[in-house]
Amino acid sequence: MQDKMSNILTVLLLTAFFLAPANASTVRELNWDDLKPVIEFDDPFEKLTPDQLSYLRTIARKRQLQDNGKQISKAMIKEAGEAEAILAKDGVDIDGLFAKRAKVSEMRRKRAESVVPDLNNASVVMPGFILPLEYAGTKVTEFLLVPWVGACIHSPPPPANQIVHVVVDKKMARESKRLFEPVSVTGTLFTKRMSKSLFLKDGSSDINIGYSMQASMVEPYKKKPEQLKEPST
Repeated sequence: MQDKMSNILTVLLLTAFFLAPANASTVRELNWDDLKPVIEFDDPFEKLTPDQLSYLRTIARKRQLQDNGKQISKAMIKEAGEAEAILAKDGVDIDGLFAKRAKVSEMRRKRAESVVPDLNNASVVMPGFILPLEYAGTKVTEFLLVPWVGACIHSPPPPANQIVHVVVDKKMARESKRLFEPVSVTGTLFTKRMSKSLFLKDGSSDINIGYSMQASMVEPYKKKPEQLKEPST
């Protein structure tokens, strides 16, 4: 009797296994930080306060004018001198920071543009806001998925690895009732770099993109839109 029950249980488990959707456990739920590779480097500018960064920009502007042989006003000379005195008092190595500026800028660019190779051809679901590019009637068939409201239009574009170019089959496309509608997108993600021209009221702008997605489903975001926030830097 026990062996018979054991056999029945085995059959039921096998049946459940084979009847389960093949990709049920393979769809990965992503957030925006998951799209950024881990690139560690020492960025001394991140340790400065907003005021210290402002003082540093004042000094940089004055030195740049000097290097280019431009005339510098007495007011700027005074402002830069005061900024140097304040930073020196704070123990900030001004010349050391300027010497590292080019290297830090290059590493920041690399971190902003690099993608996560393991995400190529991955089945994923992720939230974001729709920035429509193409329509089929009133349905959006192509759009940029961005991490916060206003990205690319009302604020500078996010880094390339924080923008996903999404294409939706016309049969699966849905109407977008407003700009920057919060949605949840399911589909296949690709690490594909590209550039898209975004036409705005004051002209066009080329947007660098790090990922693309062939969407199989676009749904309204079920959680509160406030939970979709600009990712950490």
